[in-house]
Amino acid sequence: MAKKAATPKPPTSYELLATRIQKIINSTGAQTSKRAVIHKSPDESSDDWTQLLEDIDEADNVTLVHREDGGVQASWVVPKED
Repeated sequence: MAKKAATPKPPTSYELLATRIQKIINSTGAQTSKRAVIHKSPDESSDDWTQLLEDIDEADNVTLVHREDGGVQASWVVPKED
């Protein structure tokens, strides 16, 4: 008996937000300057945004600065290898 292919689950709103922000952080310009300014889109969940910022803030060598315009500047330091 052939197995039915599992229907992939659509991404959650958090996963969509994280993917969008990941693309910004991984862009060539952000990687060169080691910083990126991110903004919550009006259609994104405030709870998802708060959770994402908490998750980013937990990463080693990352600093988040909240800006007056509502954006958040993420900057990071790449540790030197011994």
